[in-house]
This record gives sequence, structure tokens and C-alpha cells, in this order.
Amino acid sequence: MPGEAPIPKPAPAQAKEQEEGRYPWWKVLCLTGVDLFSSLGYQPGIALLAAGLLSPLANLALFLFAVLAVYPVYRRVAEESPHGEGSIGLLTHLLPGWRGKVLVLVVLGFMATDFIVTITLSAADAAVHLIANPLAPSWLEGQQVGLTLLLIALLGLVFYLGFREAIGLAVPLSLGYLLLNALTLGAALPHLSLEALEGWWTRLLQAYPAPEAMVLATFLAFPKLALGLSGYETGVAVMPLIRGRPEDDPQKPLGRIRETHKLLLAAALIMGGFLVAAGTATTLLIPEEAWRSEEVSGRAISYLAHRYLGEGFGTVYDLFSIAILWFAGASAMAGLLTIVPRYLPRFGMAPEWARRQRLLVLFFTGVAFAVTLLFRASVEAQAAAYATGVLVVMTSSALAAYLLAQREQNPHQKLYGGLTLLFLYVLVANILERPDGIKIAAFFIAATLLVSLTSRALRSFELRVETFVLDEVAEGLAARIKAQESPVHLIAHRPRSRPDYAAKERRVRGSAHLPAKEPVYFVEVYIPDPSEFKTKAKVWGIDHPDHQVFRILGAAAPNTLAAFLLYLRDRTGKVPHIYFEWPEEGPLHAAIEFLLFGEGDVPTLTHEVLRRAEPNPQKRPRVHVEG
Repeated sequence: MPGEAPIPKPAPAQAKEQEEGRYPWWKVLCLTGVDLFSSLGYQPGIALLAAGLLSPLANLALFLFAVLAVYPVYRRVAEESPHGEGSIGLLTHLLPGWRGKVLVLVVLGFMATDFIVTITLSAADAAVHLIANPLAPSWLEGQQVGLTLLLIALLGLVFYLGFREAIGLAVPLSLGYLLLNALTLGAALPHLSLEALEGWWTRLLQAYPAPEAMVLATFLAFPKLALGLSGYETGVAVMPLIRGRPEDDPQKPLGRIRETHKLLLAAALIMGGFLVAAGTATTLLIPEEAWRSEEVSGRAISYLAHRYLGEGFGTVYDLFSIAILWFAGASAMAGLLTIVPRYLPRFGMAPEWARRQRLLVLFFTGVAFAVTLLFRASVEAQAAAYATGVLVVMTSSALAAYLLAQREQNPHQKLYGGLTLLFLYVLVANILERPDGIKIAAFFIAATLLVSLTSRALRSFELRVETFVLDEVAEGLAARIKAQESPVHLIAHRPRSRPDYAAKERRVRGSAHLPAKEPVYFVEVYIPDPSEFKTKAKVWGIDHPDHQVFRILGAAAPNTLAAFLLYLRDRTGKVPHIYFEWPEEGPLHAAIEFLLFGEGDVPTLTHEVLRRAEPNPQKRPRVHVEG
């Protein structure tokens, strides 16, 4: 096929128009920050329970992990997905075929876990901040489940009515929340006395006398705090919102990529700094006997705000916490409404209603209700499932970066391989420590696989071709068909390394009694990746003195043939006839071949696809089976 013409760089006026609706990287960081920074509301409190006295060191390890592992991986992912594809999009390109599709579906299941639990956990923690505030009415006591369901229902209602993420709201929320946390920690840390530091260190040495034991314990503890790592995948997904440079190539916008690198590094540094400060302040300033109390669990920094800056400031902090936690759920819902329509319908693995936003909102709201009731709106109980989802998504990003380096023979291939192993360690350590996370994630994975495979089977008789792209020779053959007076006769031919068109034509003409003077055209379907559901079919033409052939790259032979017959009918104004020979496979074998490899009983299946696509028998292309 002729090569595509290079895309010209936009003129200044065009560039200005393209940049409309895009923002500086720091504003987009605020949008991702409603997910990332909101975890300050609950992560320090969970860290006290998960790591205990090791919380400051474990948070320091988490900070180093974010800067030295998470940032390099997502920096690489951003370079390859400037239009927001993220790690899922990269894996679909790097791992073609069914193994790639199954892996992507599993990762999508974990991503659904991440997003759903973001909604439920954030709403639950918002309810905790509301109930624990000293100014809250007494009748709210014990109503955490009901309040959480109310917040989730409000979120679903807003999306049902047509919510759109607004950077204008995210910027003041994120910046205001960071400022309040900075003021709180700034006021609390000066209260750290030398005696408190010495007492903490003495208790650590008693528990871990050898330095190696302390380092090992820290290394084992920090995966439990992975809730502070959420938001990086979102940072890559929202790349199209980041303003690049006027001279950026639309296909490879280097300016936007560089700005995204700033966003990712700033996220790692800001969040890491806050977590280390929060881990130190909460561990040393909150009495150990209060760590499991309602005042601290899920709201450790809020406890410090009320204690050191007064009830008025603490109430303002709680109000901001409630707002940003609710908006973090909104960000997660927006992610679900983006990812499901983007990938599952493309694989043929989502019902038709998955394209309708309002039905999806009702579905995900119902799932969030079920998860909330299952965990009784407990922030700590949901932490494992949340961390598991976050870490699997990050591990998939590390794997994508490694596969990219391997394909490109990049000298940093070993580095990315090592980072992938490190992510796997953090993930496995988290699962072994808190297996509840993998249990809830397994439910989402099983549900995703079941719905996806059932949907694909039910949708297998769709045309599955978005459009046909013909080369010059194929265009000439189509024009010839339109100009000829005789009917359109096509012979289906299975691709062979050494095709014998003459023998096939003699058999079909003899069986179908086709006059020798009427021209016939062969059509062959090549299936490079049978796991793909829909495709833009490319058509090559062969115009030989003895035979004329259409060669098509498609997703499934029966569906592609049916779509091509309808395409020729609409283009030429004639109802085509296609001729097959009976296949040798049995019915069961043919059905499995069709679902998995896009072949099977091609004549029967082609007719069935045509019957569903064109209800009028008079306009439907004719299918003949000979032999």
C-alpha cells in the first residue's frame, strides 16, 4: 500500500487552537492531586496501624520508592502514551493476541478495584472526618455506613446528571488541602522534643537491636503503606490536558511529554515529603494507645490539626478533607467511565449498554454500595484492596516499560527489569500481609472476565469492521465491478502460501454453473490478530491476467467477508454473490475456531452475519456453498 504522507506541523494559529482546553502542568497536577493528595486524609493513620513505630522509616522508604522506582517507570510510560493511553494502552500494543488481551482484562479488573475502592474508601473517610469533628451533631454518631452510602449516592447523582471534571475546582481544593496539611505539620513538628525522639529510637532499638533487622523490617513494612502511591496512572491518563509547545508534533508532542515529566516528579516529591513529615509527627506526637481510636484511625493529621491549631482550624481542615475525598471519588468515577468504553467495547468484551454513561453510573454506584456494605464502611478494612489495585496497575506500568526497552534493545533494559521485580516484590508482600485485598480484587477480575467473554460471544455476529481502506489496485477492481454489466461473483479462498486459483475457479464454476464469460473475483481474509474484535480493514488488490484477488486484513473471516460484501453492494449498487466450498471441520470444532481464531464454519457464519446485518432478503448479498 502507498505510504502515508507525513503530518505537517501546525501553523501558529492552528497551534493556538489546538492548545485551547489545555492547562499548565501544575494545574493538571492539582487534578490528579485530588486522588494522590487526598490519601493524606487516611494514609498516616493506616500507617500507624500497619507499621507501628516503623511508620517514619517506612514512609521514608515509600518516598524513595516513589522517586527512584515509580517516577522512572511512569516517565517512560508518558513518553510512549502522550495521548493518555497509559500502561493499559501500551500493553495492548506490546502483547498482541489472546495472552495480551487476558493480561489486559486482569489489569483492568485490578484497575476497577482501585477506582471502586477509591470511591468507597474516600467516602468512608470523609464520613469519619464529619462524624469525628467536635462540632458535628451527636445524632451522627454510629452513622458511618449511612453517611458513606449518602456520599456515594450523591456522587452517582452528580455523574448521572452529567458531571464533568473541572480543573477550576481541583486547583483550589488541592492547593488548599496541601496548605492546610503544611500548616498542621508545621505547627506539630516543633512540639517534637529531644526526649520524644530518644524514646522512640530506644523503643525501635529494643524491637530491632541489629541495624540489619531494622532495615529488613522497614523493607517489609513499607509495602503496607502503598496507599500513598495512588494517582500516578491518572497523571498519565490526563496527559492530553497538559499544555505543550506550539511547535509540538501532534503524533509525538515532546513539549507535552516534558511537562508531564515535571508533573510526575513534582507529585513524587510533594507527596513523599508530606508522608515522611506526617509519619514522623503522627508516630511521635499521638499516644500509642490512641492509634486505634475513632479520633485517630483514618484521620491522624486531622487529630493533630485539632490538637495544635484549635477546633476552628481543625473544622476547616475537616471540611477540606471531606471535599477533596469526595472529589477523589469523582476522579475515580470519571476514570471508570473513561476506561470501560475505551477498551472493553474495542475488544468486543462489553455489552452495548456499556456505551451509555448513565447506565454505567448506576452500575458502578451499585457496586460501590455493595463494597461499602461488605466492609461496613471501614477505612482500614478497605486499605488492603485499595493498595492491591494500585500496586497491580503500577506493576503493569513497570512491565510495559520493560517490554518497551526489550523491544527497542534499550541499554536500560536491565534497569526496567529490576524495577519490575521490585514492583512485584512490593505487590506480593502487600498481598501476603493482607490477603483481603486480593480477595476483593479477584471478585472484580472474575466479574470482568465473565462479562467480557460472555459479551464477546454474544457480539460475535456483528460486522466487526469499522471501515475499508483500499489500495490503488483494489480501487481499480472495485471500479471495474461497478462498470461491468454482469453480476458480481466472488469466490472465497483460504489464504495459501501457493494458491491454485485456476483449480478453485474450475471447481466453483462447474458446481455453480457460472458462465465462462462472466468474471469472478477471489477474496481472501488474513487474520493477523484473532483476539482483536474490530478493525479498520486494509484491502490489497491483485490484477493478474488470469485472476483478480482482493486480499483483506481483518479480525475474523466470516465477519470481514460479510462486511466486504455489504461494502461492495453499497459502492457498486449491485448485490454480490459469494461462493464457498464446504469445510471439513465438525460443528463443535468450528464454533471454537470461530470464537478464538476468527475462522470455523465460514460459509454458515458469513450468512448468519449477513442475515443479522441486513434484514431485507432482497438487499442481502447471496451466499452459495458448493461441493
